[in-house]
Amino acid sequence: MILIADSGSTKTDWILINEKDYQIIKTIGYNPYHISTDEIISSIEFELIAHIEKEKITKIYFYGAGCATDPKKLIIRNALNHHFPSAEIEIEHDLLAAARALLGKKKGFAAILGTGTNTCLYDGYDIIENKISLGYLLGDEGSGAHIGKEILKAYCRDLMPLELKMDFEKEFDKNPEIILSEIYSVALPNRYMASFCTFAGKHQNHKFIQELVKKCFTDFFENIVCFYPDYKEYTLNVIGSVAYIYKEMLVEIAQNFDMKIGDIIKSPVEGLINYHN
Repeated sequence: MILIADSGSTKTDWILINEKDYQIIKTIGYNPYHISTDEIISSIEFELIAHIEKEKITKIYFYGAGCATDPKKLIIRNALNHHFPSAEIEIEHDLLAAARALLGKKKGFAAILGTGTNTCLYDGYDIIENKISLGYLLGDEGSGAHIGKEILKAYCRDLMPLELKMDFEKEFDKNPEIILSEIYSVALPNRYMASFCTFAGKHQNHKFIQELVKKCFTDFFENIVCFYPDYKEYTLNVIGSVAYIYKEMLVEIAQNFDMKIGDIIKSPVEGLINYHN
């Protein structure tokens, strides 16, 4: 049996493949910048192992946010070796999962727009160029954390139209003082900010929200995409919940930058199954 993991900062989709059949099990996210080997071991024990026959797993492909360097990959590898000592394990960055799911074995441009942002040029097997997104503190333009942060700024600075402000307070029962206190005290501020992106999703027909989200996607192009040489020669292929929910606005902004549209999908599951099976 083959086990494929697509792990972001918020959640992990485990895909168990047995010949032509597969099942998906969901656990928390395993970004090694935010979680330890022991915490991963515990999560796998209680969230994954009960749903699989781990002795039958012969190969694991783990694609994870934060898994770009050997020290961070080792955090994941040690946890997987604990539970699957006989399995062959490959650990790669989640950006490679996005590229393989979106493009298969074709060359092109691929991006992630989820809790965070990432982009690359792909040669059909591996990533050949990656413009750094700088993370949620300095960058991650176009991500859920970015959109959520702009929602929070608009609310705290009293820039929201009254009807949106009232809906925000009804949904979240917070005020600017509570938000500022929480954002500087929570363990994972990126997830905290991204959680407010759902508010934009529920109100995406409102002109104020449309302008806010489009500005975030414009920042995504101006600060990241446009720095790829000859970016207009590629199609825009994007994976992630933010890209999927705000697809129409993303397409509009891409067209403003003269970039043709490829695939915009929510999850890499189907693409990864096709790539590895």
